[in-house]
Amino acid sequence: MARTREKEPALGELSPPPPGSGRGEDASLVRRLLQGQELVIALIGVGLALYFVVATPDFATASNGATLSQFIAPIVFFAIAEVFILILGEIDLSVGEVYVLAPFLVTFMANDGVGVIAGIFIALAISCLVGVVNGVITVKLRVPSFITTLGTVFALEGIVLIAANGTQLDMAGTGLTAQIMGGWTWAEIAWALAVVAVFHVLLRKTTFGLHTVATGGNEVAAAEAGIKVDSIKIWCFVLCSFLGGLMGLLDGWHIASLDPSTPGLDFMFYGVAAAVIGGTALTGGRGTMIGACIGAIVLGVLEDGFNILGVNAFAYDLVLGLAILGAMVLNVQLERVRAGGSGRRGSLARVVLRAAARVPGSKPPVEEVSA
Repeated sequence: MARTREKEPALGELSPPPPGSGRGEDASLVRRLLQGQELVIALIGVGLALYFVVATPDFATASNGATLSQFIAPIVFFAIAEVFILILGEIDLSVGEVYVLAPFLVTFMANDGVGVIAGIFIALAISCLVGVVNGVITVKLRVPSFITTLGTVFALEGIVLIAANGTQLDMAGTGLTAQIMGGWTWAEIAWALAVVAVFHVLLRKTTFGLHTVATGGNEVAAAEAGIKVDSIKIWCFVLCSFLGGLMGLLDGWHIASLDPSTPGLDFMFYGVAAAVIGGTALTGGRGTMIGACIGAIVLGVLEDGFNILGVNAFAYDLVLGLAILGAMVLNVQLERVRAGGSGRRGSLARVVLRAAARVPGSKPPVEEVSA
Protein backbone atom coordinates (compact mmCIF):
# COMPACT_ATOMS: atom_id res chain seq x y z
CA MET A 1 0.00 0.00 0.00
CA ALA A 2 1.34 3.44 -0.93
CA ARG A 3 1.04 6.58 1.04
CA THR A 4 2.18 10.12 0.29
CA ARG A 5 4.00 12.61 2.38
CA GLU A 6 5.47 16.01 1.75
CA LYS A 7 9.20 16.32 1.52
CA GLU A 8 10.75 18.02 4.48
CA PRO A 9 11.99 21.49 3.63
CA ALA A 10 15.72 21.72 3.03
CA LEU A 11 17.97 23.56 5.47
CA GLY A 12 17.48 27.27 5.10
CA GLU A 13 14.26 26.95 3.10
CA LEU A 14 11.71 29.54 4.12
CA SER A 15 8.29 28.61 5.37
CA PRO A 16 5.27 29.40 3.17
CA PRO A 17 4.19 33.04 3.31
CA PRO A 18 0.87 34.07 4.73
CA PRO A 19 -2.13 34.13 2.37
CA GLY A 20 -2.32 37.19 0.16
CA SER A 21 1.42 37.85 0.13
CA GLY A 22 1.64 37.07 -3.62
CA ARG A 23 4.88 35.09 -3.32
CA GLY A 24 3.20 31.84 -4.40
CA GLU A 25 1.96 33.55 -7.54
CA ASP A 26 5.55 34.64 -8.28
CA ALA A 27 6.76 31.04 -8.07
CA SER A 28 3.95 29.88 -10.33
CA LEU A 29 4.88 32.57 -12.85
CA VAL A 30 8.53 31.46 -12.78
CA ARG A 31 7.47 27.88 -13.47
CA ARG A 32 5.18 28.89 -16.37
CA LEU A 33 7.93 31.00 -17.94
CA LEU A 34 10.45 28.19 -17.62
CA GLN A 35 8.05 25.83 -19.39
CA GLY A 36 7.48 28.16 -22.36
CA GLN A 37 10.18 27.49 -24.95
CA GLU A 38 8.49 29.89 -27.39
CA LEU A 39 9.26 32.77 -25.01
CA VAL A 40 12.92 31.74 -24.76
CA ILE A 41 13.31 31.53 -28.53
CA ALA A 42 11.46 34.81 -29.05
CA LEU A 43 13.83 36.57 -26.67
CA ILE A 44 16.79 35.09 -28.53
CA GLY A 45 15.32 36.38 -31.80
CA VAL A 46 14.88 39.86 -30.39
CA GLY A 47 18.45 39.78 -29.10
CA LEU A 48 19.78 38.76 -32.53
CA ALA A 49 17.81 41.51 -34.25
CA LEU A 50 19.12 44.12 -31.81
CA TYR A 51 22.66 42.90 -32.36
CA PHE A 52 22.41 43.20 -36.14
CA VAL A 53 20.80 46.65 -35.82
CA VAL A 54 23.79 47.80 -33.80
CA ALA A 55 26.36 45.93 -35.90
CA THR A 56 25.28 47.33 -39.28
CA PRO A 57 23.03 50.23 -40.34
CA ASP A 58 21.89 48.23 -43.37
CA PHE A 59 19.85 45.79 -41.28
CA ALA A 60 17.11 48.16 -40.08
CA THR A 61 16.08 49.48 -43.51
CA ALA A 62 12.92 49.14 -45.55
CA SER A 63 14.70 47.39 -48.40
CA ASN A 64 16.24 44.85 -46.04
CA GLY A 65 12.84 44.34 -44.45
CA ALA A 66 11.60 43.02 -47.78
CA THR A 67 14.69 40.85 -48.13
CA LEU A 68 14.30 39.54 -44.60
CA SER A 69 10.68 38.59 -45.24
CA GLN A 70 11.80 36.55 -48.24
CA PHE A 71 14.32 34.70 -46.09
CA ILE A 72 11.71 33.95 -43.45
CA ALA A 73 8.65 32.97 -45.53
CA PRO A 74 9.94 29.70 -47.05
CA ILE A 75 11.29 28.51 -43.71
CA VAL A 76 7.91 29.27 -42.08
CA PHE A 77 6.12 27.17 -44.71
CA PHE A 78 8.41 24.18 -44.29
CA ALA A 79 8.36 24.47 -40.50
CA ILE A 80 4.56 24.50 -40.38
CA ALA A 81 4.45 21.62 -42.87
CA GLU A 82 6.73 19.49 -40.69
CA VAL A 83 5.07 20.24 -37.34
CA PHE A 84 2.16 17.86 -37.91
CA ILE A 85 4.53 15.11 -39.06
CA LEU A 86 6.97 15.63 -36.20
CA ILE A 87 4.15 15.58 -33.64
CA LEU A 88 3.41 12.06 -34.87
CA GLY A 89 7.04 11.12 -34.31
CA GLU A 90 7.57 10.85 -38.09
CA ILE A 91 9.44 12.92 -40.67
CA ASP A 92 8.78 13.90 -44.30
CA LEU A 93 11.95 14.35 -46.36
CA SER A 94 10.06 14.70 -49.63
CA VAL A 95 8.32 18.03 -48.96
CA GLY A 96 11.33 19.87 -50.40
CA GLU A 97 11.04 18.02 -53.70
CA VAL A 98 7.29 18.66 -53.82
CA TYR A 99 8.29 22.32 -53.53
CA VAL A 100 10.47 21.87 -56.65
CA LEU A 101 7.85 19.85 -58.56
CA ALA A 102 4.76 22.07 -58.17
CA PRO A 103 5.87 25.15 -60.21
CA PHE A 104 7.18 22.89 -62.98
CA LEU A 105 3.76 21.24 -63.20
CA VAL A 106 2.06 24.62 -63.63
CA THR A 107 4.56 25.65 -66.31
CA PHE A 108 4.24 22.36 -68.20
CA MET A 109 0.44 22.56 -68.17
CA ALA A 110 0.42 26.23 -69.20
CA ASN A 111 2.69 25.40 -72.13
CA ASP A 112 0.27 22.62 -73.12
CA GLY A 113 -2.70 24.99 -73.19
CA VAL A 114 -4.09 24.43 -69.70
CA GLY A 115 -4.92 27.71 -67.95
CA VAL A 116 -2.66 28.93 -65.18
CA ILE A 117 -5.45 28.95 -62.60
CA ALA A 118 -6.39 25.38 -63.48
CA GLY A 119 -2.72 24.47 -63.41
CA ILE A 120 -2.40 25.80 -59.86
CA PHE A 121 -5.22 23.58 -58.60
CA ILE A 122 -3.94 20.55 -60.47
CA ALA A 123 -0.41 21.08 -59.16
CA LEU A 124 -1.70 21.35 -55.59
CA ALA A 125 -3.83 18.25 -56.08
CA ILE A 126 -0.80 16.30 -57.30
CA SER A 127 1.17 17.60 -54.31
CA CYS A 128 -1.54 16.21 -52.03
CA LEU A 129 -1.41 12.92 -53.93
CA VAL A 130 2.29 12.65 -53.09
CA GLY A 131 1.31 13.02 -49.44
CA VAL A 132 -1.29 10.27 -49.82
CA VAL A 133 1.35 7.94 -51.29
CA ASN A 134 3.77 8.74 -48.46
CA GLY A 135 1.08 8.23 -45.84
CA VAL A 136 -0.28 4.98 -47.22
CA ILE A 137 3.16 3.40 -47.60
CA THR A 138 4.17 4.52 -44.11
CA VAL A 139 0.93 3.63 -42.34
CA LYS A 140 -0.47 0.66 -44.23
CA LEU A 141 2.75 -1.04 -45.33
CA ARG A 142 4.58 -0.18 -42.08
CA VAL A 143 7.60 1.29 -43.85
CA PRO A 144 9.45 3.87 -41.69
CA SER A 145 8.59 7.39 -42.86
CA PHE A 146 12.28 8.22 -43.22
CA ILE A 147 12.71 5.44 -45.80
CA THR A 148 9.39 6.13 -47.53
CA THR A 149 10.00 9.83 -48.04
CA LEU A 150 13.68 9.32 -48.89
CA GLY A 151 12.57 7.15 -51.79
CA THR A 152 10.01 9.79 -52.77
CA VAL A 153 12.73 12.46 -52.78
CA PHE A 154 14.78 10.67 -55.42
CA ALA A 155 11.71 9.68 -57.44
CA LEU A 156 10.41 13.25 -57.62
CA GLU A 157 13.86 14.63 -58.34
CA GLY A 158 14.20 12.20 -61.24
CA ILE A 159 10.76 13.13 -62.60
CA VAL A 160 11.58 16.85 -62.58
CA LEU A 161 15.00 16.39 -64.16
CA ILE A 162 13.65 14.13 -66.91
CA ALA A 163 10.64 16.34 -67.66
CA ALA A 164 12.72 19.53 -67.74
CA ASN A 165 15.62 17.81 -69.48
CA GLY A 166 17.86 19.29 -66.79
CA THR A 167 17.35 22.85 -68.06
CA GLN A 168 15.97 25.94 -66.36
CA LEU A 169 12.55 27.26 -67.34
CA ASP A 170 10.71 30.55 -66.94
CA MET A 171 7.68 30.44 -64.68
CA ALA A 172 4.44 30.61 -66.64
CA GLY A 173 1.81 33.26 -65.98
CA THR A 174 1.86 37.00 -65.43
CA GLY A 175 -0.45 39.75 -64.21
CA LEU A 176 -2.56 39.74 -61.05
CA THR A 177 -2.32 35.98 -60.53
CA ALA A 178 1.47 36.12 -60.55
CA GLN A 179 1.46 39.08 -58.14
CA ILE A 180 -0.84 37.37 -55.66
CA MET A 181 1.03 34.08 -55.94
CA GLY A 182 4.43 35.48 -55.01
CA GLY A 183 5.30 38.18 -57.52
CA TRP A 184 4.43 41.02 -55.13
CA THR A 185 7.29 41.80 -52.73
CA TRP A 186 5.31 41.02 -49.59
CA ALA A 187 3.16 38.21 -51.00
CA GLU A 188 5.17 35.33 -49.56
CA ILE A 189 5.30 36.62 -46.00
CA ALA A 190 1.57 37.47 -46.15
CA TRP A 191 0.80 33.90 -47.23
CA ALA A 192 3.14 32.56 -44.55
CA LEU A 193 1.42 34.48 -41.74
CA ALA A 194 -1.99 33.38 -43.00
CA VAL A 195 -0.84 29.75 -43.03
CA VAL A 196 0.46 30.07 -39.46
CA ALA A 197 -2.88 31.46 -38.27
CA VAL A 198 -4.99 28.82 -40.06
CA PHE A 199 -2.86 25.88 -39.00
CA HIS A 200 -2.58 27.13 -35.43
CA VAL A 201 -6.37 27.05 -35.21
CA LEU A 202 -6.41 23.64 -36.92
CA LEU A 203 -3.96 22.20 -34.41
CA ARG A 204 -5.30 23.79 -31.23
CA LYS A 205 -9.01 24.35 -31.79
CA THR A 206 -10.22 21.39 -33.86
CA THR A 207 -10.84 17.72 -33.23
CA PHE A 208 -8.32 16.84 -35.93
CA GLY A 209 -5.58 18.75 -34.14
CA LEU A 210 -6.39 17.21 -30.77
CA HIS A 211 -6.43 13.74 -32.29
CA THR A 212 -3.07 14.41 -33.97
CA VAL A 213 -1.46 15.36 -30.65
CA ALA A 214 -3.07 12.35 -28.94
CA THR A 215 -1.82 10.01 -31.67
CA GLY A 216 1.70 11.38 -31.41
CA GLY A 217 1.67 11.18 -27.63
CA ASN A 218 0.46 7.59 -27.35
CA GLU A 219 -0.72 5.87 -30.51
CA VAL A 220 -2.01 2.74 -28.75
CA ALA A 221 -4.04 4.71 -26.22
CA ALA A 222 -5.38 6.96 -28.99
CA ALA A 223 -6.54 3.94 -31.00
CA GLU A 224 -8.18 2.42 -27.92
CA ALA A 225 -9.98 5.74 -27.37
CA GLY A 226 -11.55 5.42 -30.83
CA ILE A 227 -9.27 7.77 -32.77
CA LYS A 228 -8.64 6.67 -36.35
CA VAL A 229 -4.88 6.93 -36.07
CA ASP A 230 -4.15 5.65 -39.59
CA SER A 231 -6.40 8.28 -41.13
CA ILE A 232 -4.87 11.01 -38.96
CA LYS A 233 -1.36 10.08 -40.06
CA ILE A 234 -2.21 9.99 -43.76
CA TRP A 235 -3.92 13.38 -43.58
CA CYS A 236 -0.86 14.87 -41.86
CA PHE A 237 1.33 13.71 -44.75
CA VAL A 238 -1.19 15.23 -47.18
CA LEU A 239 -1.11 18.58 -45.39
CA CYS A 240 2.68 18.55 -45.36
CA SER A 241 2.91 17.95 -49.11
CA PHE A 242 0.19 20.53 -49.81
CA LEU A 243 2.16 23.24 -48.02
CA GLY A 244 5.34 22.23 -49.83
CA GLY A 245 3.58 22.55 -53.18
CA LEU A 246 2.03 25.89 -52.28
CA MET A 247 5.41 27.31 -51.21
CA GLY A 248 6.91 26.05 -54.46
CA LEU A 249 4.33 28.00 -56.46
CA LEU A 250 4.90 31.16 -54.44
CA ASP A 251 8.66 30.95 -54.84
CA GLY A 252 8.30 30.09 -58.52
CA TRP A 253 6.48 33.35 -59.25
CA HIS A 254 8.74 35.28 -56.89
CA ILE A 255 11.96 34.11 -58.54
CA ALA A 256 10.37 33.77 -62.02
CA SER A 257 12.93 31.12 -62.96
CA LEU A 258 12.75 27.39 -62.24
CA ASP A 259 15.84 25.27 -61.66
CA PRO A 260 15.27 21.47 -61.67
CA SER A 261 18.41 20.95 -59.58
CA THR A 262 17.14 23.10 -56.69
CA PRO A 263 18.20 21.37 -53.43
CA GLY A 264 14.80 20.69 -51.93
CA LEU A 265 16.28 18.71 -49.03
CA ASP A 266 18.01 21.86 -47.75
CA PHE A 267 14.68 23.68 -47.43
CA MET A 268 13.15 20.69 -45.67
CA PHE A 269 15.97 20.58 -43.13
CA TYR A 270 15.62 24.32 -42.46
CA GLY A 271 11.94 23.72 -41.75
CA VAL A 272 12.67 20.85 -39.36
CA ALA A 273 15.30 22.97 -37.63
CA ALA A 274 12.85 25.86 -37.18
CA ALA A 275 10.17 23.55 -35.82
CA VAL A 276 12.56 21.92 -33.35
CA ILE A 277 14.03 25.25 -32.25
CA GLY A 278 10.47 26.47 -31.72
CA GLY A 279 9.64 23.64 -29.32
CA THR A 280 8.40 20.74 -31.45
CA ALA A 281 9.63 17.41 -30.10
CA LEU A 282 11.29 15.03 -32.57
CA THR A 283 10.06 12.18 -30.39
CA GLY A 284 6.44 13.18 -31.04
CA GLY A 285 3.50 14.28 -28.96
CA ARG A 286 4.25 18.01 -28.80
CA GLY A 287 4.55 20.94 -31.16
CA THR A 288 3.21 24.43 -31.81
CA MET A 289 2.70 26.45 -34.97
CA ILE A 290 3.56 29.68 -33.16
CA GLY A 291 6.81 28.20 -31.91
CA ALA A 292 7.70 26.94 -35.40
CA CYS A 293 7.02 30.41 -36.81
CA ILE A 294 9.24 32.02 -34.17
CA GLY A 295 11.97 29.47 -34.92
CA ALA A 296 11.73 30.33 -38.63
CA ILE A 297 11.98 34.04 -37.88
CA VAL A 298 15.10 33.47 -35.76
CA LEU A 299 16.75 31.48 -38.57
CA GLY A 300 15.74 34.10 -41.14
CA VAL A 301 17.13 36.95 -39.03
CA LEU A 302 20.34 35.01 -38.50
CA GLU A 303 20.83 34.22 -42.20
CA ASP A 304 19.98 37.74 -43.35
CA GLY A 305 22.22 39.32 -40.72
CA PHE A 306 25.13 37.07 -41.65
CA ASN A 307 24.70 37.98 -45.32
CA ILE A 308 24.78 41.69 -44.58
CA LEU A 309 27.84 41.36 -42.37
CA GLY A 310 29.57 39.27 -45.02
CA VAL A 311 30.03 36.29 -42.72
CA ASN A 312 31.02 33.08 -44.48
CA ALA A 313 28.00 30.93 -45.33
CA PHE A 314 29.69 27.97 -43.64
CA ALA A 315 29.39 29.79 -40.33
CA TYR A 316 25.60 29.85 -40.74
CA ASP A 317 25.55 26.07 -41.08
CA LEU A 318 27.70 25.77 -37.95
CA VAL A 319 25.37 28.02 -35.96
CA LEU A 320 22.33 26.17 -37.32
CA GLY A 321 23.74 22.83 -36.21
CA LEU A 322 24.55 24.12 -32.74
CA ALA A 323 21.08 25.71 -32.51
CA ILE A 324 19.41 22.37 -33.28
CA LEU A 325 21.49 20.59 -30.64
CA GLY A 326 20.79 23.32 -28.11
CA ALA A 327 17.08 23.27 -28.88
CA MET A 328 16.91 19.51 -28.42
CA VAL A 329 18.68 19.73 -25.08
CA LEU A 330 16.25 22.47 -24.05
CA ASN A 331 13.30 20.36 -25.27
CA VAL A 332 14.37 17.40 -23.15
CA GLN A 333 14.98 19.49 -20.06
CA LEU A 334 11.72 21.40 -20.36
CA GLU A 335 9.87 18.12 -20.80
CA ARG A 336 11.32 17.02 -17.47
CA VAL A 337 10.14 20.26 -15.93
CA ARG A 338 6.65 19.68 -17.30
CA ALA A 339 6.72 16.16 -15.90
CA GLY A 340 7.47 17.48 -12.45
CA GLY A 341 11.22 17.23 -12.48
CA SER A 342 11.44 13.45 -12.61
CA GLY A 343 14.68 12.08 -13.84
CA ARG A 344 18.31 11.70 -12.93
CA ARG A 345 19.47 13.52 -9.82
CA GLY A 346 21.46 16.59 -10.74
CA SER A 347 19.81 17.07 -14.11
CA LEU A 348 19.17 20.57 -15.36
CA ALA A 349 15.43 20.02 -14.96
CA ARG A 350 15.84 19.18 -11.28
CA VAL A 351 18.06 22.20 -10.76
CA VAL A 352 15.50 24.45 -12.42
CA LEU A 353 12.68 23.02 -10.36
CA ARG A 354 14.62 23.42 -7.15
CA ALA A 355 15.40 27.02 -8.03
CA ALA A 356 11.72 27.69 -8.69
CA ALA A 357 10.74 25.88 -5.50
CA ARG A 358 13.03 28.13 -3.48
CA VAL A 359 10.94 31.13 -4.44
CA PRO A 360 9.04 31.96 -1.26
CA GLY A 361 5.48 30.71 -1.42
CA SER A 362 6.03 27.76 -3.73
CA LYS A 363 4.57 24.46 -2.52
CA PRO A 364 6.93 21.63 -1.63
CA PRO A 365 6.70 18.70 -4.06
CA VAL A 366 4.87 15.54 -3.07
CA GLU A 367 6.59 12.19 -3.35
CA GLU A 368 5.25 8.67 -3.02
CA VAL A 369 6.94 6.22 -0.66
CA SER A 370 6.36 2.59 0.17
CA ALA A 371 4.44 1.70 3.26
